[in-house]
Amino acid sequence: MGILKKPGVYIEEKNAFPSSVVQVPSAVPAFIGYTAKRPTNQARRISSFLEFEQFFGGPGPRLFRLHAKGDRDNQRDQAPVAMESTIETEANDPIGEINGYGLSRVGPSYRLYAAIKLFYQNGGGTCYIVSVGGFDEGEPIQAASLRTGLQALEQEPEPTLVLVPDAVSLDTAEAFYSLCRKVIAHCGQMRNRMAILDVYQGYKALQKSVVDRFRQEIGSESLSYAAAYYPWLETTIVAESDLSFQNLTDDSLERLVEMISGELSLTDHPENESKSEALRKERVLSLVKQLPDYTSVAVKSWDDHRNTSGKLSPADLHRTLLTVSQAYKAFMGFLQKYLNRLPPAAAMAGLYSLVDSTSGVWKAPANLSLNSVIAPSVPISTEEQEYLNTPLDGKAVNAIRTFIGEGVLVWGARTLDGNSNDWRYIPVRRTVMVIEQSMMSAVKAYTFEPNQAATWITVKSMLENYLTQQWKMGALAGASPAEAFSIRVGVGETMTAEDVLNGTMRVRALVAVSRPAEFIEITFEQAMQKA
Repeated sequence: MGILKKPGVYIEEKNAFPSSVVQVPSAVPAFIGYTAKRPTNQARRISSFLEFEQFFGGPGPRLFRLHAKGDRDNQRDQAPVAMESTIETEANDPIGEINGYGLSRVGPSYRLYAAIKLFYQNGGGTCYIVSVGGFDEGEPIQAASLRTGLQALEQEPEPTLVLVPDAVSLDTAEAFYSLCRKVIAHCGQMRNRMAILDVYQGYKALQKSVVDRFRQEIGSESLSYAAAYYPWLETTIVAESDLSFQNLTDDSLERLVEMISGELSLTDHPENESKSEALRKERVLSLVKQLPDYTSVAVKSWDDHRNTSGKLSPADLHRTLLTVSQAYKAFMGFLQKYLNRLPPAAAMAGLYSLVDSTSGVWKAPANLSLNSVIAPSVPISTEEQEYLNTPLDGKAVNAIRTFIGEGVLVWGARTLDGNSNDWRYIPVRRTVMVIEQSMMSAVKAYTFEPNQAATWITVKSMLENYLTQQWKMGALAGASPAEAFSIRVGVGETMTAEDVLNGTMRVRALVAVSRPAEFIEITFEQAMQKA
């Protein structure tokens, strides 16, 4: 209280409770990629998928080209794939062969929109979006632009996860892995975030050329700040209603007419056809032959009403073709399957957010099912997971597997630093990051306070209260707080007299973080029969 200068009653308020540590957010991902609306290279905070569409727009162009039978000039050499087979190619590559017609994608494969949708389908919450380019200009996906998004994140302290969904659409594996190393280095430098990585071409069957190259090219620095998942996922993000013949280039409509007409003309004994069947085919063919009139220039609105010439609107024609033509329906299903094959990092970011909000950051984001996922692109056996989980170099890749009666489960929780006893597990790395950042933010309030015993006792008491709360919630292991953590501060313990003179206060925290039970061993023995 100040100097009393006049008679009267004076009131002095004192803090009844000690200073406390406020825990920082633990699962706030930052997504870097291309969007429909192109803002500047700045991180924007959003909290819902509706908000993402409001600020960044809808999905990127999904345009495909059909090639005439035998026309392989615009396609790379590859074995043809049947309609029902899996797609073994990436964007800008030939997708496959359908009834003798080649199919390829036109333009870049922008994945950020689908990734955000998958993130929110799996429990996502608050996140940051860094848009580095737009669709209107037809920009190719460039590693340099994505690296610019990383620089924008350096000014944002809140994100704790970093994802680059568009990275897997880069033209070369070298560009992808170079970007991955930059992302990991960024996380190691910031020390408050982790990278969730995909495996390049992770839709392919488990081969040493796929996973081994990932391990060789990912580098060896700051690996505890990154985790990777394999394989890609067969999802339901793109609905059947999102696709139509308008996803084909104008020059492909003639090819589509040929494909459907060929289906209708396949009859071994046309003379045995009934009059009604022949009439039905004639009507369908008359509809199909109208397709070339529905070019992108001619069509002004998807839901245009029937015009004076009697032609159907694009929407009505599409629905009619789905009903009368199996070839058209199968073709739309093939496109849908191709677009729904997505890398798993965004789904994992959603699970991280879900686990942190329901259990805590110390809970392993594993043994959990994925929403909007039908199956992994590649089935993983127990023997194959051994190869993924415990490599000699320690760069573990977490598997996503299907179990009978349980569905699609995340079956791994390791960082890329698998040989480290300290940072082998994702929840350990993330729990320590949260504790570090929370304690650092709280102790900042004591900058320039007197470096003496009274301050040391206050700081120690504050940190001990915080860690006791963490121990009670299950973040720290031990039968008592004394076994779970210890805080040391003071001359003779963490500082010397010279440190005090130099204005340095050193605080040492030792914590025993809970670790996941990754291997559970049950021993059976036969007991002696008793009389």
